[in-house]
Amino acid sequence: MLNIILGGAPGSGKGTQSELIVEKYGLEHLSTGDVLRAEIKSGSELGKEMEAIISKGQLIPDAKMIDLLDRFLDSLKADCKGVIFDGFPRTVAQAEALTEMLGRRKMTAYMLDLFASEDVITERLINRGKKSGRTDDNLETIKKRMQVYRAETEPVSAYYVNRHEYFMINSNINPDYTFAQVQTIISHIQ
Repeated sequence: MLNIILGGAPGSGKGTQSELIVEKYGLEHLSTGDVLRAEIKSGSELGKEMEAIISKGQLIPDAKMIDLLDRFLDSLKADCKGVIFDGFPRTVAQAEALTEMLGRRKMTAYMLDLFASEDVITERLINRGKKSGRTDDNLETIKKRMQVYRAETEPVSAYYVNRHEYFMINSNINPDYTFAQVQTIISHIQ
């Protein structure tokens, strides 16, 4: 089973690359961002709580995200080719929990870490906000999200480097160039 953790800062291209990987390799897609946005859109109490946290540029508490992921893994069909984790793990505690959850299922995952410069990221997110109307794609929130990313999510990369389950990918250029790198790496880990 091919399990990929797609890492990188907000705006590094995780959503775009996830779609391409799912299409080519037939993996199940777990986008915590999509799950959270759906919960917010539902108007539930949990959704309102999550919206308040996200609108401040903060991360959802680990326990809630880990529970969500464990339920997702339990729901996978026997013929599943693998999973792409888009937006998870975002903290070392989540990475450790994911390793434990996958280990119980006799699985492992490799991190493909998309790197883009902060200027490229900011431009992408501002443009996405103009097109999509996403309220978290404004300059003030982007700066906060980048601070949170550097403090809490960047250390996840070191966790996977130490486990020899890490690959860095340049996502500054364009999606096709990035996907060519992704395909090369997948051919080596399959």
